[in-house]
Amino acid sequence: MPNIKSAKKRVRVAAAKTVVNKNFKSAMRTDIKKANSAIENGAADKNEAVRLAIKKIDKAAAKGILKKNTASRKKSALARKLNASVQA
Repeated sequence: MPNIKSAKKRVRVAAAKTVVNKNFKSAMRTDIKKANSAIENGAADKNEAVRLAIKKIDKAAAKGILKKNTASRKKSALARKLNASVQA
């Protein structure tokens, strides 16, 4: 445990940010899972589910929760699955 006042504050701030980022990342993963299941089940709203998941991924990348290339890879994987389901 740090002794310096500013170091103590950094520990508190980091803990608070960790909770926020963890919640956001969890919500993003949930949206991705919903989009994947909508694609697999051939749901009528699969385009909307994918759009929402991509929006959440973009927000995570903008906030620095995901790296830019990771976000791009996740979006590309969703788009590939969606396009494959449309053509099939």
